[in-house]
Amino acid sequence: MSSPNPGGPDRMPALPQKMHWYDGFALTLAMPAALIASLGASIGGLGAWGALALWAVSMVLAAAANWIYQELAAMFPESSGGIADYAAEAWKSRAPVVGPIAGIGYWFPWTTALAIYASIVGSLVQAQWFPDQDWSYSFGPATVDFPIAVGLVVIVLLFGAAMAGLHAAMWVVYVTGGMLLVPLTVFVVGPFVSGDWSAAGLHWNLHGAAGLREALVWLYIMAWTSFAVEVCLTFAPEYKDTVRDTSRALRAGVLFCLGVFLLMPLSLSGYLGEAKISAEPVTFYVGAFQRLIGGGADLMVVFLIGSLLLIMITGLADGSRVLYHMGVRGTTIRQAGVLTRRGVPARALWVALVLNVLAITVLQTPLAIIVTGNLGYILTHVLALSGFALLRRDRPDAARPIRLPAVFVPIAWLLAALLLLVLVVGATGFEISGYGGYRELAVALGVMAAGVGLWLYRTKVQDRRTPTPSDRACSGAECAPKGARGTARPATTAQQPNDSAAGFREGAGRGRISAEPGAASTPPAST
Repeated sequence: MSSPNPGGPDRMPALPQKMHWYDGFALTLAMPAALIASLGASIGGLGAWGALALWAVSMVLAAAANWIYQELAAMFPESSGGIADYAAEAWKSRAPVVGPIAGIGYWFPWTTALAIYASIVGSLVQAQWFPDQDWSYSFGPATVDFPIAVGLVVIVLLFGAAMAGLHAAMWVVYVTGGMLLVPLTVFVVGPFVSGDWSAAGLHWNLHGAAGLREALVWLYIMAWTSFAVEVCLTFAPEYKDTVRDTSRALRAGVLFCLGVFLLMPLSLSGYLGEAKISAEPVTFYVGAFQRLIGGGADLMVVFLIGSLLLIMITGLADGSRVLYHMGVRGTTIRQAGVLTRRGVPARALWVALVLNVLAITVLQTPLAIIVTGNLGYILTHVLALSGFALLRRDRPDAARPIRLPAVFVPIAWLLAALLLLVLVVGATGFEISGYGGYRELAVALGVMAAGVGLWLYRTKVQDRRTPTPSDRACSGAECAPKGARGTARPATTAQQPNDSAAGFREGAGRGRISAEPGAASTPPAST
């Protein structure tokens, strides 16, 4: 393969391998924090028993799916594209378009997590300290009020922190994760030991065929919150021991989240009652904390904000890595596949900043943003689960450091079929839950169509011309910072016009990803 730079091969900084399995587990703590956004609304709409049952079902399905992903993560330990990359790899010979669809469908909900929880932070700040700030200004389809203004400030600050690099900010992850454990412990344990917990006022609001459809719609809404424990897979290239650490982080995250998702709806609904939670679906936590410990509402809001910062940091880090990997792999424009000298996907972070500003000002409510992103997210899971079964059939002799029993193949097909049903019913049943509508559906479809359009531009235009200097991250010694961990890698070049179609294959006997002849070069332990 010739180098586009006559003076020497292009070099790109790698994502550094500095993480342990417990770092990945710390990032999965973001999912119990994510429960804050939709728990109150689900209890108000489904009744406490209905919400408990569906959160349990959603988390059990998520646990089964993520158990399957262990095998795929071990097969492709250098992929920072997560489950979207597994889907693209499995389907590339049948439908190359799956690559950009899964990639953009996975990237969008993770990236817009910043807008979802920034708006909740704004609501908590207003409810606790600035209840009189009820002003609002509209600018066409965009609206800015006090909670959104606070959210915009949070988004900009976290963007600035992310530009410094995740590894430089792991202490923030641990601090915010520790802050999350305080309200989790209070909410899960406190109601049961208070003496005031009772199941007498809890209801089941799902009845008949209409109740079944409503359940499927709510499973659609719950999907990202439950299934997103797979976030630790995206950081596979950054673990010190890729296979072992990825597996440990995933298992620990799944089991911890399963426990929280089962206990928290039961404890809070039996303690506060459905009416209180339904009346204040986002801010009822403050009253619960105050009642349980006898005050300290200000402290509670600080803890909640800290836990929400954790999910926002995780979403920003995950989404930016996925977009970067799409640029390297060839499923979006090559400009996205660029790292700074510090190994930060800065261009992907700038895209995230713009997207989140638009999401928080146009879609505004947290659940509206969630239901918009879940269309592509659930579809990505359908493609990844079916991809697991396809890879078992297409590559029976491929290296699998973690090999699940054969029974998981039909389980994967069953999960894919069930999630496809949830996708179809949920994407057309927004009115049942009262969150979202045709605007949100149109935005979701438009984002996926844009992803396909960028992929076509990459394959039809960019990969058929000589790259310009702006296409390259940097070259030669300037991209090899002294003391950087990992091997510097060749950048993606335009001399391989079929890179997005060729994709990646497993390295013989290593379970690693390497470029096929004619594919874009992907350096070790960095994508």
